[in-house]
Amino acid sequence: MPRPSRRRPVVASLLVAALALVGCAGAARDASRDAAPGSSSAPAPGVAAPELSGELTIFAAASLRAAFDELAMTFEQRHPSVEVLPISYDGSSTLATQLIEGAPADVFASADEANMQKIVDAGLADAPRLFASNTLVIAVPAPNPGGVTEIDDLAAAALTVVLCAPEVPCGAASATLLERNEVVVTPASLEQNVTGVLTKVAAGEADAGLVYVTDARGEPRVEAVDAAGAADVVNRYPLAALREAANPAAAAAFVEFVLSGEGRAVLDELGFGAP
Repeated sequence: MPRPSRRRPVVASLLVAALALVGCAGAARDASRDAAPGSSSAPAPGVAAPELSGELTIFAAASLRAAFDELAMTFEQRHPSVEVLPISYDGSSTLATQLIEGAPADVFASADEANMQKIVDAGLADAPRLFASNTLVIAVPAPNPGGVTEIDDLAAAALTVVLCAPEVPCGAASATLLERNEVVVTPASLEQNVTGVLTKVAAGEADAGLVYVTDARGEPRVEAVDAAGAADVVNRYPLAALREAANPAAAAAFVEFVLSGEGRAVLDELGFGAP
């Protein structure tokens, strides 16, 4: 009588396993086809993420011009397929108003938290991140023809003083600093951004003005005079990729770049403080 074969159950088991594997693969393909449009999964280990491309539109506070010009240039070098369009620099309140009224942008960097909060409240951004800080100094034309040595001097009627308008961050900070020092100033003009103040002082159209440390540091035609209590009046700068960004991938990458060690080094070099 022939001995029972032991191969048949083994072959049957192998066939069952093979069919199971085919079924799993088919299910995976079906799940991939049925995934919601726009959904994606993380790339497999060793597979590079898609390179960034397209245009990037940035709105930034006027005091960030030197820093963001350099950061944007380096970002383009890191991502050759991305074109950073000419950055819109202005007072943070002006930029916030433009964004709320529908101006298109991918990234917004404000010189204060109050104007960024307007953007958040309007539903245009989520969870902005602080990346820098700044304080005020008294800027005078070199070599200080008005003889300004302290903040109390700004009250002198003989001096022409220019300030930022109170609705912009440098203006709000200036008002706080003057109030704390009990100094009353009648400004010759109220500028819509800190660049306007710096330009008039540098041109000799004003004897003094309150600007950020970073602005005075970058303008060779002015000298900086320390203002008592300025270290206690700090503007903190938030940054956000906007929810309706036309290029969300590049916007998110730029935010991370500003927050990176390389971005921090650029800000440090220009005199910005840590957030």
